[in-house]
Amino acid sequence: MTIEADDVSPGGSPILVHSREKDFTPAQGESHIEEISAHIERHLGPISGVFHEIISDIVHIDVHVVPATDECPYLRLVTSGMSDLPMAVPDEVDAPRHMELMVTLPADWPITQDAFEDERNYWPVRLLKTLARLPHEYDTWLGFGHTIPNGHPSEPYAPGVGFDGAIVLPPVTTPDDFGTLALEDGTTIEFMAIVPLYPEEMDLKLKKDSETLLDRFDAKNIQDVIQPGRTNVAKKRFGLF
Repeated sequence: MTIEADDVSPGGSPILVHSREKDFTPAQGESHIEEISAHIERHLGPISGVFHEIISDIVHIDVHVVPATDECPYLRLVTSGMSDLPMAVPDEVDAPRHMELMVTLPADWPITQDAFEDERNYWPVRLLKTLARLPHEYDTWLGFGHTIPNGHPSEPYAPGVGFDGAIVLPPVTTPDDFGTLALEDGTTIEFMAIVPLYPEEMDLKLKKDSETLLDRFDAKNIQDVIQPGRTNVAKKRFGLF
């Protein structure tokens, strides 16, 4: 990973430019999949299936599927394996070093293998797996309020999808106790949500800050559920945010 000194957003946030220098490194399986699975089922509900990786680079990322329930009318996808290795969090930063990611989808989101042939259905899974591996590929880290564009320059995640980036946030549609898992070996795993952003929302966050974007989310009652076609909270009016 390379970081240029001038790569700072107008809002003062550092902009990291990633450049991978590692060779492909086969993962050695998962260390805590049983504990993570039990944690998911304890707080979110029964896991109906797991999308297993066949070939894994650096870490083995699986995606656990939790269908909608009477208590929660959403489908949830949660990773395991990202937390097998610590992220490269700077020593001076007080932030989690072990993390797993999740997305929350409408209950009827298609998740069959046939449906996944269409990138318009598969992109949330691809996003999860890509971001779960990113810190380990580039010796970097993810934390609250970090935004990640879909490429450089950024592109929509799939045809007809308006989102071309994402922000890392604490999950707000899960029980409070779900956010942290303390393991017997002393490792603490934080679970964070991935929320996709429109280009204008990414620009707003970079020009202002995360708090400005989240205030707009709150005003429109936008949580961590991925809703294609949702309101764009940073759509410009008369040339201004």
